Amino acid sequence: MEFNLADLFESVVDRVGSQTAIVAGARRLSYTELDQRANRLAHYLERAGTGPGDRVGLQLVNGTEYIEGMLACFKIRAVPINVNYRYVASELQYLYKDASLVGLIFHSRFVPAVTGALGAMPETRVLLEVPDAGGSLGSADDYEAAIESAPPIRGFPPRRADDLYCVYTGGTTGMPKGVLWRHEDIFFAAMGGGDPLSLGDHIGSPEELADRVLQPGITALAIPPFMHAAGHWLAFSNMFGGGRIVTIPGGVFDPSEVWRLVEAEAVNAVVVVGDAMARPLLDLLAADPGRYDLSSLMAVGSGGAVLSPSTKAQLAQLLPGRIVVDLFGSSETGQIGGEAPPGDPYGPPRLRVDERTDVLDADLEAVRPGSSVVGRLARGGHVPIGYFGDPAKSATTFVEHRGQRWALPGDLATVQDDGTIIVLGRGSLCINTGGEKVFPDEVEAALKDHPDVSDAIVVGVPDIRFGERVVALVQPRPGREVDPETLLRHGRKRLSGYKVPRKIIVTDEIVRSPSGKPDYPWARSVAESAAGLENEA
Repeated sequence: MEFNLADLFESVVDRVGSQTAIVAGARRLSYTELDQRANRLAHYLERAGTGPGDRVGLQLVNGTEYIEGMLACFKIRAVPINVNYRYVASELQYLYKDASLVGLIFHSRFVPAVTGALGAMPETRVLLEVPDAGGSLGSADDYEAAIESAPPIRGFPPRRADDLYCVYTGGTTGMPKGVLWRHEDIFFAAMGGGDPLSLGDHIGSPEELADRVLQPGITALAIPPFMHAAGHWLAFSNMFGGGRIVTIPGGVFDPSEVWRLVEAEAVNAVVVVGDAMARPLLDLLAADPGRYDLSSLMAVGSGGAVLSPSTKAQLAQLLPGRIVVDLFGSSETGQIGGEAPPGDPYGPPRLRVDERTDVLDADLEAVRPGSSVVGRLARGGHVPIGYFGDPAKSATTFVEHRGQRWALPGDLATVQDDGTIIVLGRGSLCINTGGEKVFPDEVEAALKDHPDVSDAIVVGVPDIRFGERVVALVQPRPGREVDPETLLRHGRKRLSGYKVPRKIIVTDEIVRSPSGKPDYPWARSVAESAAGLENEA
């Protein structure tokens, strides 16, 4: 056996076939049942002419079909492509064409968008529709009927560790791009590496995985959409440990439904994406503390966005004794990790320099600890092959120096005397105001620390005098109002003068993706529009 995702999953099935693998509404699948449905879908895809290296899009909300689609592709050495279901037709056309899709599996609710983009798939071998609310695409086959037409047995050719996995990222800061990984590399970088307890004790051979499986496994609630890496990384990490994945029916984030599922399914771990998901969940608990039985819950994790100090403090108050895991990671690096600063349990997570994590300067040399030099966060070890179809971008993000390959996801960072890495933020989002660098994460955390603020996004807008000025969009907590002057005074107590926003824009809702990540282009457009007349003057 090699470190192939399909082979590894099948080894877990053979060990704990009767354990529940996934819960999606009324459907509950054991590992054996999930494997058989994935086998059927794989044979159907194979019969339609899909094979090694071919790319099949998954335009689906969370449910068993998403995981079945990924597994089916892995089984026949095809490549599942995560399609952002919020994309409009023009964005879908770009992605379909860029990924060279030959197949698409989609929910009926997305038929209008799919119809407007199918022209970008000149070679369409497979169209499968999963019925739900919405119309129907006449040219597509019914998903359940298709898989029932194929056998549930395996019987697939041998697979390899260098079979391809791809995750599309971007779209909020530019056109989407696909990050290509080998199966072996993504398994160790983002899918647990065979360590179900996340203690860093990775397996040394594929055959060891079955012996690591927990009986029973950990029950995790997947709130982020599977169409984002954080969502399906959670699913596969948990399944490789024999765990159970619970999804929210319909794929819509609903705080009351989250806590209901935690109680009903005895969930052990909940994963969110930053304050955008954590705060509504905590506000519901604060309003009615004894409504739900959360005794099974052991951990709350955040990936894709860090939790603010005030949110962590509220977590400790409302869910005492739980583990709070705040992790760095990206599509280009996998999961990097993170730990609370010594003596500050609510502070932003810190990394440490080691053989796989460092900060590199412009010459790709390691930044000297304590030098105050701002360099680029770098991840070594298991890293991607590159961006699909974009060698120029690959050459700047995935580099080799002194015999080691590094992924540079774009985050700027410094290294303290003791080797602690302070991540400042994404370089592309850094605001340059009068020669001073302002990172939105720090300002957003300070603003969200105010009791009247539910959410905040900070951006830079053009300024005649300073080049850029700092502008904040804030969303009030339910039942409260935000006074901009009061919030500015609050910010001045926590931030250097040049970091304090020059303008506060109060909005009913901060626009974010379904994964909880901020929509910076939207925020910048709103900020520039609000500051337009003043800027012209």
